Amino acid sequence: MTPARTGSPDSLRLVLGSTRLRVGLAFVLVLLMMLGVRLFQLQGLDLGGMAQVGLSKRLTNTTVAPVRGSIVDMNGKYFARSVERYDIVVDQGLSAVDGFDRTVQDPDDPDSTIRVDVPIEQGLEELSAVLGIDVETLRGSVLGDKTFNYVAKSVTPEVKNQALEIGIPGVYADKTSVRTYPAGSVAGSVIGFVSDDGTPQEGLEYSLNDQLTGTAGKRTFEIGGDGIRIPYATNEDVPAVDGQSVRLTIDQDLQWFAQQTIASQVKDYDAEWGNIVVVETGTGAIRAMAESTTPDPNDPTATPAEQRRPNSVSASFEPGSTTKVITLAGALEEGLIEPTSKFTLDNRYTVGDQTFKDAWEHGTEKRTAAGILAKSMNTGTVQIGEKLTKQERYDWLKKFGIGEPLGTGLNEENQGLLSTPDNWDDRQQYTVLFGQGLTQTALHTAMVYQTIANDGVRLKPRLIDAYIDPDGTEHVVPQAEGTEVVSEKTAAEMRKMLETVTEEGSGKSGELEQYRVGAKTGTAEAPGATGGYDGYTLSYAGIAPIEDPKYVVVITLQRPQGDLYYLIPGESFQKVMQQALNSDNVPASTTKPDIYPVEY
Repeated sequence: MTPARTGSPDSLRLVLGSTRLRVGLAFVLVLLMMLGVRLFQLQGLDLGGMAQVGLSKRLTNTTVAPVRGSIVDMNGKYFARSVERYDIVVDQGLSAVDGFDRTVQDPDDPDSTIRVDVPIEQGLEELSAVLGIDVETLRGSVLGDKTFNYVAKSVTPEVKNQALEIGIPGVYADKTSVRTYPAGSVAGSVIGFVSDDGTPQEGLEYSLNDQLTGTAGKRTFEIGGDGIRIPYATNEDVPAVDGQSVRLTIDQDLQWFAQQTIASQVKDYDAEWGNIVVVETGTGAIRAMAESTTPDPNDPTATPAEQRRPNSVSASFEPGSTTKVITLAGALEEGLIEPTSKFTLDNRYTVGDQTFKDAWEHGTEKRTAAGILAKSMNTGTVQIGEKLTKQERYDWLKKFGIGEPLGTGLNEENQGLLSTPDNWDDRQQYTVLFGQGLTQTALHTAMVYQTIANDGVRLKPRLIDAYIDPDGTEHVVPQAEGTEVVSEKTAAEMRKMLETVTEEGSGKSGELEQYRVGAKTGTAEAPGATGGYDGYTLSYAGIAPIEDPKYVVVITLQRPQGDLYYLIPGESFQKVMQQALNSDNVPASTTKPDIYPVEY
């Protein structure tokens, strides 16, 4: 072949073709470089946030609710607990209107799986069978355009698993819990309850909500276009911190027994209400705080609101003669009297322009100070009490806790009413000596007798024994240091005087066969709703065994009907004190009663 001559047409065509090739190659390289840069921008730098936008569309955030702490008795028996439940929910935008895929076992190869199409109607029918909800209702819940909708609430873990196994896109489960009260109405007024949405309403459920609630967590994960969670994708969990549990000082069995006992006596006497308080003398621990009417926290609205309160700490009243022990203890401690000091008493006693009389008519009697308490004589109590100044009378009431906060942790507490001496009129300065003109709760009364039983040292009542972390770590609530109110000698003399009341006076109805008892009764007029007085408040406060005190039991009956002479709160005292001593295996008394003379 003859080579093309330079400048020939063939040579020119060759040069032009080579130039076009180089230009084309350069153009392709530039284009590829531009695409690479753009790809780097999108995937590496994501200047427009498109990757983040796509991710945000796939991300699902759910709140992980903490489990509310339990409330248990002194032995760990449940008053309140939360059980694991799940809400079945749906993102309707992810649900398939016509059907969805499901992975099933390959009928031809047991070791393999295949994907099959499931019509949405079949899925809804299967879900209906699991949840017990009709198909039409489920269709409205599952299908639509809501990003969040409830399908079923508070199902068991087993039902949750069955519902999710059906595989309807967008259907998932949120962990929750349901509050239950295994003990029913036992201590219901103390425990309180929560509403259907978990909001605390009354009792310890309300006042201890911060400790019981815990801290919510959060779960973040990715969901694909088919509504199924993407494995190995974004998965962030901030775990919930469950609430603390609370152990009370209450003995659930004794609480139940006390509730049955007081409910029976209130019914027998047609009383407005009644309660029983049991306190351990050496610790101040409340072992029972029973009301005649108490709600079942599982169904609190079945009990009228005014009957759901823990009257033991919320209802204050004039205590009457149970307060006479404060007057006598103060006079003994001040050295103004001895238990055997002698007094000559008529049925009426006048001081200044105020006249006081005893509950029964009698002639002139010669009584010891112990005899005045045993026979619950107002005339003698005023004679003893007037040896104290007005300020001293007030101070002794305060020392024994009258008018002071109780500190049980219940929001319903009532500290009672004790006005200062400068506000006392000519009569009130004496009526406070025998429990009128002031108010207190049944627990106040119990703690007065706890002080006498505990060698004169007043303790704060203890209702909460410990807080327990989810991992089981216990934080025991320490017993506050006691306050010495009277000397050990005065307390011992007062206990002997109270045993004298049981053996020779008004406390006889509370005697026990196997244990020595020291007790005092109280009767006071009950204030009417529109002023004045309407009916009576009866009480019985006792200590046993009096030679080595273990428990104080206080009975209160509000407005019982019938002749006061035949109304005997001591019967309930007998039953509950006997139960408390027996359940605690307290040995029977081996010594005879030791009492003072009541006359001279």
